[in-house]
Amino acid sequence: MEEFAEMLKAEELLEAQSMVTPIFNSHDLWELLFRFLFNFVVIGIIIHFFYYRKSRRVDYYFTFIIISVSIFFLIYLLGSVKLKIGFALGIFAIFGIIRYRTEQVPIREMTYLFTITAISVINALSIQMSYTQMVATNLVIILVIWGLETSRWLKHTNSKMVLYDRIQLILPEREKELIDDLKKRTGLDIIRVEVGHIDFSRDVAFIKVYYESDKVEINATDQITRFPKWSNQ
Repeated sequence: MEEFAEMLKAEELLEAQSMVTPIFNSHDLWELLFRFLFNFVVIGIIIHFFYYRKSRRVDYYFTFIIISVSIFFLIYLLGSVKLKIGFALGIFAIFGIIRYRTEQVPIREMTYLFTITAISVINALSIQMSYTQMVATNLVIILVIWGLETSRWLKHTNSKMVLYDRIQLILPEREKELIDDLKKRTGLDIIRVEVGHIDFSRDVAFIKVYYESDKVEINATDQITRFPKWSNQ
């Protein structure tokens, strides 16, 4: 009985010690720093060399970096907590469907946002994986992005907003005349058009033109679809 009581006390002591949060754990600290730096380098490569090289959008550059850092630390620090799978998926979904009410986020930016979210979650939760598997996973994602962004056999369809003054040509039955006129005036190989906001008082309309190009051209001002309020003054 005495031996059983001693064993019971030893187990209680070990359990109590395991519940105490250590002040400093060098192994966990180095693990956190290594994974954070690795994730930061991977995200930096994707954003700087693939996304920013074509878009030149500093606002999204800043947003992607901050979101990646926040998601990584949130997921990594919660990784030691036993969470139900539904709650874990809920956390991922919150960051995966982020929307901004100030402006519409283009599909390319949303794709990169989802990719950055996925990479940050993978690098934070891959504690059970070997470093080789983690590096290989990130490398595959980088190679896929590089292959798609630098593909020479894919034709890119770019778009541009045009403030058009010959609104008599915006009728559906005169679409061919409209496209021919836009080709002549813009010099672009236009394949289709979409008519946006029309101002009959000024005889102008916003028209979104789609044209083929050998490279992706991104113009942030092309998000305009309506006349600003001050234009009526």
